[in-house]
Amino acid sequence: MSMFTYKQRNNINLVIIIALGCLIAYSLQGIFGSILSTLVLYTIMRPAFLYLVEVKKFNRSLSAIILLFISVIVIILPFYTLSSMVIEKIGELQNDHLYFQRMLFKLKHLVPVGTDAQHLLEDGLKKAGVWATELFPSLISGAFNIVLGLLLMYFMLYFMLVENEQFESALVKYAPFRTQNAHRFALEMRNTTYANVLGQGLIVIVQGSLVGLSFFILGYSDPVFWGVITAFISFVPILGPPVIFVPAALLQIADGHNFAGWAMLIFGFLVIINIDNVLRFMIAKRVGNIHPIITVIGVVIGIPLFGILGLVFGPLLLSYFILLIKIYETSAMASERLERIKTISEAE
Repeated sequence: MSMFTYKQRNNINLVIIIALGCLIAYSLQGIFGSILSTLVLYTIMRPAFLYLVEVKKFNRSLSAIILLFISVIVIILPFYTLSSMVIEKIGELQNDHLYFQRMLFKLKHLVPVGTDAQHLLEDGLKKAGVWATELFPSLISGAFNIVLGLLLMYFMLYFMLVENEQFESALVKYAPFRTQNAHRFALEMRNTTYANVLGQGLIVIVQGSLVGLSFFILGYSDPVFWGVITAFISFVPILGPPVIFVPAALLQIADGHNFAGWAMLIFGFLVIINIDNVLRFMIAKRVGNIHPIITVIGVVIGIPLFGILGLVFGPLLLSYFILLIKIYETSAMASERLERIKTISEAE
């Protein structure tokens, strides 16, 4: 006869499962970015995959390979090309010791700056350069980790697409919600992902392109580089673009190019900043809105965890967390109502 009751054995099993789960989660922390990337890309690719399989009657494996290949061409190659370009440019600026001194000398004619403030600003600009360089994944130093992460992501993504029905039914089965809440969570998670990734991606591309185009038309140096930097910084709402175009415009004014400087400031504050709100409104009507506070706090959370990818993944994680709280509240209220109905019926 066993020394444990059936309930005790179940509780012991549960403790072992939780302990092993925590150990596995801890071991997977290095590839958490790859796992999250896989979920994001699966959510985005799912409609196209179903279209190819169900409407065009393509083979499931072929459909998955086509979509993975397209994602490499559209997302991965441009991102790492731009990252390497940014790292190279930041390195150039850091090695050019006179660059910051010339910039400060010009700005001093516009804004009176004391000697202490000058040293502080120069030190701050250099530290910002170091931080920005570390933020981007270096194709040389981190090549192995990048390739390993991408291979892992595409390996998981391929099987999630090819076996999408089994994958989704398993999620519904093991999700800690009722079936209807699990489906609601899936729908809202899809909308949240679209709003964060596709919606925010569209906003930053438009703002970065507008800054780059303005720099090109007004004769500023390195319009492509500063357009790319603006796109990355634009993940932080409102604060983003002015960090680039305001100092650039002031330097132009300091150089005596008043039209180029004032035109940039006027266009920046009237169009580039406000296009953020217009696009957010249009996106919100289609897939829901992500509040700027969630985006800013998400970026603060995400950058230490994921580097430059934290600009996307941070707000996404925070949005998922808030979504889980909403689903939990709905389930708790439903359980409370059922308990009340049961109590009333028993009393009668």
